[in-house]
Amino acid sequence: MTHSSGPALRRTLGVGDAVVIGLGSMVGAGIFAALAPAARAAGSGLLLGLALAAVVAYCNAMASARLAALYPASGGTYVYGRERLGPFWGYLAGWSFIVGKTASCAAMALTVGAYVWPEQSHAVAVAAVVALTAVNYGGVQKSALLTRVIVAAVLAVLALVVAVCLGSGDAEAAHLDIGTSGGVDGVLQAAGLLFFAFAGYARIATLGEEVRDPARTIPRAVPLALGIALAVYACVAVAVLAVLGPEGLGRATAPLADAVRAAGVPELAPVVRVGAAIAALGSLLALILGVSRTTLAMARDGHLPAPLATVHPRFQVPHHAELAVGAVVAVLAATADLRGAIGFSSFGVLTYYAIANASAWTLDPSPKARALPALGLIGCAVLAFALPGASVLTGAAVLAAGVLAYGVRARRAAA
Repeated sequence: MTHSSGPALRRTLGVGDAVVIGLGSMVGAGIFAALAPAARAAGSGLLLGLALAAVVAYCNAMASARLAALYPASGGTYVYGRERLGPFWGYLAGWSFIVGKTASCAAMALTVGAYVWPEQSHAVAVAAVVALTAVNYGGVQKSALLTRVIVAAVLAVLALVVAVCLGSGDAEAAHLDIGTSGGVDGVLQAAGLLFFAFAGYARIATLGEEVRDPARTIPRAVPLALGIALAVYACVAVAVLAVLGPEGLGRATAPLADAVRAAGVPELAPVVRVGAAIAALGSLLALILGVSRTTLAMARDGHLPAPLATVHPRFQVPHHAELAVGAVVAVLAATADLRGAIGFSSFGVLTYYAIANASAWTLDPSPKARALPALGLIGCAVLAFALPGASVLTGAAVLAAGVLAYGVRARRAAA
């Protein structure tokens, strides 16, 4: 593998840590928020949308795992695209990831604020960003330990929701009948929205330079984390649907809290709110880790300012990149309402994984080996353009701006 020289990061993460970081990225605020808009889009086809999102996520995860084992460096698909397809495609993957996930970071921070102290949501959001940036600055191992605690707490809350809903006399099996009341377009749009909740499954790939024995660890950790998350999501979706039904779920403002209230246990709603805040913190922690590592990789190659490639001599983390990402996210969290940016974030992340699948397609020329990445590539494209029109237009415009910047830089370098 070829890449610009730079100080290496410390390899401290094992399979358990890798799975936890993946779960921290997935089992986060997405499951607390994405079910309602997905139900509005798909109606009785919600579970079909969840299954479709899972299939695309599985294809992407396997492509990422294969590539991460071969190229165990920070940057994820930025590195894979560069090595397998060429510098431009690597740059486009990195640009898609950084822009889309920076918006996701701000959205997660604002979600924390909305659940903890709605009247001061922006202030709480900024405080959350500052605190988690400080945790990341202290080293990725500390981040993994904190993520382990967060994941355990969130899984406990979700298990409580499932038990209360399925044990309620208000749960109705008829609510689980699978249909297509939202139409095919609605199912595809729901899958694109639910993909937001899966999008952290390969987060460990962006931390490949900090994983012990990456050729063995990453291919085991990525599908394991995805499988656990899918099982959790399916249980939660079935439980909430059984109580609220597709229409009730589509109207819900806080789906899981509304479900426990409808199940006759309103006193658990505050617990669910706390769980949502903790989940958002876990997602934010993992997102800042991933964005800062991709920033490091792009800075090493000259696509971003060189100081962002600096690694702290004591903590062995890209501290300049982490501080820069934290500062940008804090500004966005203080000044913007990014709830509507979830669609844009999904568009950017689907573009990112489309490039990952295209990169994996080049690894083995046999039709059997290429079938899964081809399916993943097609799935990413379909889900991306099935998203709401505003998200598609905004995403395409931002990606075009990145392409223009790359072209200007390349022309200056050639001059």
